[in-house]
Amino acid sequence: MAFMSEKLGAMFQRPQDENRDDVPWYMRYGARALGTVGGGLAIFLGLWNCLGIMLADVGCLLGGIWQMLAGFVAITIEAPCCCMFIEHVQTLSNLAESRPYWNRAALYCGIAIPGVLFCFGLGSLFGSGLIFATGVMYGMMGLGKKASRDEMRAAATAAGTNQAPLPTNPSSTLKADLVSNAQPMAHSTAPFPGV
Repeated sequence: MAFMSEKLGAMFQRPQDENRDDVPWYMRYGARALGTVGGGLAIFLGLWNCLGIMLADVGCLLGGIWQMLAGFVAITIEAPCCCMFIEHVQTLSNLAESRPYWNRAALYCGIAIPGVLFCFGLGSLFGSGLIFATGVMYGMMGLGKKASRDEMRAAATAAGTNQAPLPTNPSSTLKADLVSNAQPMAHSTAPFPGV
């Protein structure tokens, strides 16, 4: 009995990362809940899509299989306690937890698209759509916290006052780029004087 309680306790432990403190708790738990529910629904709706083989629709069979695998990956990463009798699930979940959020966002968005491409229908849109939405949530968490209104206003005024000086002698060589030759519309002159 002690072995089982130790195993369950280890499964619910998550590695701690200091860089993830700026993400609100509701975003973390919301993404995890959406991934878990979306994965379970993707498995169920993928099985429903697999029944399309009765109508000789091989695309829906492949899309359903892909969607079930995508749902299994989402549940494995987000809720390893649902798959605790599979041996290396906790290792995969810990690996995913140690990676940055954008890695998980790219994974979820990438595995959600082929299921819809194989079999376009309501079941594949809804099942894969929830996995894609989980990827979007992790992408937003990977972007980080938005600055406060005062910080954004200070940055905008600093950018507005730090305008580049106007070029006095525009370059006429072939390697001149447009940015160094740019002038405001009100102060424009002939591009190459003396030509």
